[in-house]
Amino acid sequence: MSVVFTLTLVCFSYYFYQVFFTANIETKGKPTYVIVHRGDDWKKALNTIDATGVVVDKLSLHFVAKLMKYPEHVKPGRYELKDGYTNRQLINVLKAGLQSPLKLTFTNVRLRRELADKLSNQIDARPSQIDSLLSSPSYTKSLGFDTTTVLSMFIPNTYELYWNTSANNLMQRMKKEYEKFWTSERDAQREKLHLTRAQVSTLASIVEAEQQQHADERPRIAGVYLNRLKRGMKLQADPTVVYANRDFTIKRVLNVHLLKDSPYNTYKYGGLPPGPINLPSIASIDAVLKPESNNYLYFCAKEDFSGYHAFATNESEHIMNARRYQAALTRAGIK
Repeated sequence: MSVVFTLTLVCFSYYFYQVFFTANIETKGKPTYVIVHRGDDWKKALNTIDATGVVVDKLSLHFVAKLMKYPEHVKPGRYELKDGYTNRQLINVLKAGLQSPLKLTFTNVRLRRELADKLSNQIDARPSQIDSLLSSPSYTKSLGFDTTTVLSMFIPNTYELYWNTSANNLMQRMKKEYEKFWTSERDAQREKLHLTRAQVSTLASIVEAEQQQHADERPRIAGVYLNRLKRGMKLQADPTVVYANRDFTIKRVLNVHLLKDSPYNTYKYGGLPPGPINLPSIASIDAVLKPESNNYLYFCAKEDFSGYHAFATNESEHIMNARRYQAALTRAGIK
């Protein structure tokens, strides 16, 4: 009996060592992450991990999870399944809620709801939760904005945060990043232009919409719009008309589009629109802060469809440039 007992003890000890201290995660060098959602029980959490295909022995993982009392300590979050993890290491990470931060990004955003959708796809917050904060006059005021300017708080960049960041905490983080972005140097530059931070972002959003392909031309376009503002001329920016009509399929702005009664229609109303028409990139914001000094008052797309523009100092020259471009559109069959 003693021999049998000894052998059994040795076998059990070996198995115990194997399931606890032998690597059981094999990613083959591929970064692998898993999300444990709020409300998931331990079985659902482990099944989600199993589904990644990186667990060598699923049975042993579940066995160790129960022994280590993971069922009583499930924490939501985004976790990295690191190559070479033992069952013990992985369960310790899950129990302690040692999340792996994610890189939050947001680009190509025009509307508040679009931003809410993009953000909610990356963190544990519903679009409605984010949108309700962005559309709340009292909440946006607490951040120093209103519901039309609050989008300027979101500076397109890459931010590191945790998946279970709440909608409110995300707003507070973006506010801190916004204040960090507006350095004393940037503030000094905008003060020379007699613009508020929100106005800079609004103008930058127009510049961005006008020139999406060639960032090197943005300071020149910014110079044109600043010249028009100084002279009290209407901006007459086509992207604002598209935004006012809320029809982003418009390729060619027509007279019918110009009739839209909206504060964003800069053909109808003078000055800047009440808020940004997209989330301008840092390059576009800096293009407004450091505009090209020029005498141009007009510009339109070049007829060669290069993505660059033809600039003019007077209306008659601009009309000739515009006619060339309109003719090119007609030849190309673009309506």
